[in-house]
Amino acid sequence: MRKKFLRGKWRTYSKLGRGRKSKQKYRKAKGRHNKIREKLKGNPILVAIGYKKPRKEKAETRIIHNLQELADLKKGESVILAKIGQKSKLKIAEKAEEKEIKILNLNIRKFIKRVERKKKEKQLERKGKEEKKTKEKKAKPKKEEKEKPKEGAEKQLEKIQENKK
Repeated sequence: MRKKFLRGKWRTYSKLGRGRKSKQKYRKAKGRHNKIREKLKGNPILVAIGYKKPRKEKAETRIIHNLQELADLKKGESVILAKIGQKSKLKIAEKAEEKEIKILNLNIRKFIKRVERKKKEKQLERKGKEEKKTKEKKAKPKKEEKEKPKEGAEKQLEKIQENKK
């Protein structure tokens, strides 16, 4: 198991992580008389090379760009998805779920549900638009030919043309 390294006096102050996991971050001890830096008994430990994880325990991660790269992996391995589009990401996620491969930067089940929900919403939206168009076509009668100008307007046009001659 990996050791958890925390900064000094983190138990004393809320802003350093007492009761707040997100604030529990390591900072190297640099003070002149700092007990942690001096490695005195009963104090938190300093980060050092000797605390590294064993190689067997480390999961070898790879970056995946397409389905072919995923096919090379074995069951139980972990991967990171590269910057790819949603369609190919969905295909890779489904395949990874079948092979029981862990994707570190993606929650597979949540992602698949979200994408399927978006697809359904889009389909419903398209159906709604198509129904609107068909209703509009049925409701609107065909436009008749251009309306003829009123008789009074025709007479006025004739008079103007005669005057020009």
